[in-house]
Amino acid sequence: MIDAHAVVDPSARLAPDVAVGPFSVIGPDVEIAAGTWIGPHVVIQGPTSIGRDNRIYQFASLGEMPQDKKYGGEPTRLEIGDRNTIREFVTINRGTVQDAGVTQLGHDNWIMAYVHIAHDCVVGSRTIFANGASLAGHVHVEDDVALGGFALVYQFTRLGAHSFCGFACGVHRDVPPYVTVAGYRAEPYGINAEGLRRRGFADEEIQAIRRAYKIIYRANLRLEEAVEKVREMTVDYPRLQILADFLATPSRNGIVR
Repeated sequence: MIDAHAVVDPSARLAPDVAVGPFSVIGPDVEIAAGTWIGPHVVIQGPTSIGRDNRIYQFASLGEMPQDKKYGGEPTRLEIGDRNTIREFVTINRGTVQDAGVTQLGHDNWIMAYVHIAHDCVVGSRTIFANGASLAGHVHVEDDVALGGFALVYQFTRLGAHSFCGFACGVHRDVPPYVTVAGYRAEPYGINAEGLRRRGFADEEIQAIRRAYKIIYRANLRLEEAVEKVREMTVDYPRLQILADFLATPSRNGIVR
């Protein structure tokens, strides 16, 4: 149901069961799939596509133009998947032509109040962003990542799958999969063992990930040497493959180490 006090552009394409609360604004070139609920005072600008069964709370701003001085009005996009929870005052901007032209949010994400996701960010699925966490432009966040409240992530940074960033930490370098970082300038503090247990990792797998962490961070090896040793472990522990691949991928900012 669309509230009588909502404003929906005639060109917007909403599934018949989409709910839009009072005083929300749905702009042109917005597409919203079935089952999505939009609370009051939400603003969604296009080009934006939003999938199924999302819940978007009051005063969220989605698909507004990027906060980038290079932006010249190009029709860049925001793409949001299914079953995301987007809480109060969240801002997610569209992309820029200096990158792929799209900002993406995957599925089943829990985005708490006052989170900012800047232009050209790519966020995977099943992530948790606590209140006030912010991503600068061009950040890539893989699946199952958790950000503590007020964590700040520098532009072009990568956050590997299952990593955890603590409260109010400043993340200026890439965080490998499974690693926990904390501190004003983020430093590694072991692996995200509790998060892995919650996601069904076996104790043996967690111990293997902990051994790989020690190879990378405590064995006094060059990164290339550490990656080779981790690759050797993937024969018995396939979950380490994403860690080895992440470390072997060229990094613009370097890794937290």
